[in-house]
Amino acid sequence: MTDLTTKAIHAGYDRAANARAANVPIYASAAFDLENAERGRALAAGELDGFEYSRVANPTVDVLERRLAALEGGIGAVAVSSGMAAVSYALMCVGESGGRIIASKNLYGASVDALVDFLPEFGIHADFVTDINDLAEVESKIGPDTRAIYTETVANPSTEIADLEPLADLAHRHGIALIVDNTVPTPYLLRPIEFGADIVVHSTTKGITGHGNAIGGAIIDAGHFDWANGRFPQFTRPQQVIADADGKPRTFAGAFGSEAFIRRIRIKYLRTFGAVQSPFNAYLTLVGLETLPERVSRQVATATTVARHLTRTPHVLTVNYSGLGDTPQYALAAKYLPHGVGQILSFTVDGDRANVQRILDGTKLFSYVPNIGDARSLIVDPANITHREVPDDVRRAAGVTSNLIRLSIGLESADDLIADLDQAIANAY
Repeated sequence: MTDLTTKAIHAGYDRAANARAANVPIYASAAFDLENAERGRALAAGELDGFEYSRVANPTVDVLERRLAALEGGIGAVAVSSGMAAVSYALMCVGESGGRIIASKNLYGASVDALVDFLPEFGIHADFVTDINDLAEVESKIGPDTRAIYTETVANPSTEIADLEPLADLAHRHGIALIVDNTVPTPYLLRPIEFGADIVVHSTTKGITGHGNAIGGAIIDAGHFDWANGRFPQFTRPQQVIADADGKPRTFAGAFGSEAFIRRIRIKYLRTFGAVQSPFNAYLTLVGLETLPERVSRQVATATTVARHLTRTPHVLTVNYSGLGDTPQYALAAKYLPHGVGQILSFTVDGDRANVQRILDGTKLFSYVPNIGDARSLIVDPANITHREVPDDVRRAAGVTSNLIRLSIGLESADDLIADLDQAIANAY
């Protein structure tokens, strides 16, 4: 299979191994028969692919992981219970033992909160940059303890695009990894591994599932980074959990080579912290994935139409949507996202907080919901909801002000959505 639309329906699933079921079955089982002592030992040590306990791997979840890895072009994936579990696991796995992570200020609010207030409690610290595409600023933050650069491919809610290729080149020259959150574009619009990213994370809750009915996240490993290059002691330290048949501890780099990162995520993080993707949620995500190209292409077309309309709507001051032809990042959009930058956009309005509230409350089709990527169109005020925990300076750098409104465009008619926004904005003044 080479085409993404085909992979979204078929990748990772073997009907012959599942009673010829046309759809992926839901394996609602906490544990699986180990069959014999030697097979059980090999499964527990990570030497054999298979299923022993659903906290580590489950057949339904396994199909989702294989499908996402195929869509992103990675060597493996681990599905987890939420997008923030994916972000936290990836950053903790790379930053263990006192590492530092360079991050852009325009991240999703909970990611900023994790980097500023939570991960430092575990000895992992962040160095923030105002512009992730300013290579000089990024390089100035690289020190002996730096482990990774972390950014969103398309930022939420500004839709700013990260220039991945030079970032990857910079990271690799210094022996550090490039980790990216690809939630907004989904692999239909952008596959960061093709531009040098080492680890890709997703909130599958959003565009991948696409119907607002299943929380989930995923980590995908490109499989080309050298985790034994001296900057990552956690990958070269012997670990009892993956001891060989004689009980001798092994290292993740030595035991798994190019799969060291994704194996450590599964064996240490998923197994220990337990943010497990449920088989039922995995099934819902797989169903959503089947229509990913059709949904996202329709949403992008409608989002572009809505964004253009807002540029000439009274009381709208600015529109943030990098897919418009007159934006400073249009060249990046053409390079990385030729099929569109995604279904979210944001805009600022004049007046005060009361005007924003009247717009939010005045829409009829848009739901006031802190989610994106749904089949339904959603509206929210990031300063009050998604970015409320972010420090003021970081919030301002991300363009999140009290008069900013974010939209996630669904599958409704563009004309109906525009009419709804027009009446809500007009009545707010």
